[in-house]
Amino acid sequence: MNLQQLRYVVAVVRSGLNVSAAAERLHTSQPGVSKQIRQLEDELGVRLFERRGRQLVRLTPAGEAVLRHAERALAEMDGIRRIGEEHRDPTRGSLAVATTHTQARYALPPVVARFIRRYPRVRLHLHQGTPMQIAEMAAGGEVDFAIATEAMEHFEDLVMLPCYRWNRAVVTPCDHPLREVEPLTLEALAEYPIVTYVFGFTGRSVLDRAFAAAGLEPNVVFTATDADVIKTYVRLGLGVGIVARMAYDPRVDTDLCALDAGHLFEPSTTRIGFRRGTFLRRYMYDFMEWFAPHLTRERVDAAVAAADWRAREALFADLALPMR
Repeated sequence: MNLQQLRYVVAVVRSGLNVSAAAERLHTSQPGVSKQIRQLEDELGVRLFERRGRQLVRLTPAGEAVLRHAERALAEMDGIRRIGEEHRDPTRGSLAVATTHTQARYALPPVVARFIRRYPRVRLHLHQGTPMQIAEMAAGGEVDFAIATEAMEHFEDLVMLPCYRWNRAVVTPCDHPLREVEPLTLEALAEYPIVTYVFGFTGRSVLDRAFAAAGLEPNVVFTATDADVIKTYVRLGLGVGIVARMAYDPRVDTDLCALDAGHLFEPSTTRIGFRRGTFLRRYMYDFMEWFAPHLTRERVDAAVAAADWRAREALFADLALPMR
């Protein structure tokens, strides 16, 4: 048994049991991946995957147990490597962050700019995806940090820390009748076609719950994962847009007007997370604190030491998170 075999098992699972995709991710050949997995199964004396012909269809119970241990083993090896890097040169390394378009476009730019100025020799990689994709990348060790708002149930294997709260704005052409409605109501919104986020993205569930609680069914005619795409279709007259408030920039979106919707919807909380057991390098602590100033090294370490997510949440219960 060797680490390469464990890495191949994890990669195959993270690739949806697609051996070809796993081989591409690992920069190797499909026969090589299959051979290593077979050799590991032969050594263990059990099958890790159920097969239909040459196709892998699911993990066996033994495979599920091996996967959990393999992920921990690879994470520990990664931690050992990082310890060496930190002591050899704390200003050199890499940092991979997975997040949504809204965070990458509107929340992260000043943090990224500061990080690159402070750590020019750290390679910074930014990956965009759905909350589920983000969680999988972080849990599988493909990225160091996950930053997301929705679908917290997908992040149970990660230490997730609250960063800030935010709410929504309704964006319309500046001559739209909704601008005359004061105060803005859900009933008034429901009279118009709506363009907003795909379900499971950027607080969309909060929007749906608000309309349902009011006994209304919004006429959502178009959805997208990208706030800029949503604004484009508002400009085309497809409907009124509901986006994160931070996604409206009056200096850029001069042809659109924003109506505050903070009184209509519950605020959402954006969080940053990493795998349990991750060795956090100095620049990783700095990245978190620059993104969310209350995430000092002391608070992050206390959250890591907490027994479970409830204990972690209690650490921040009395903290007034900033609103964006």
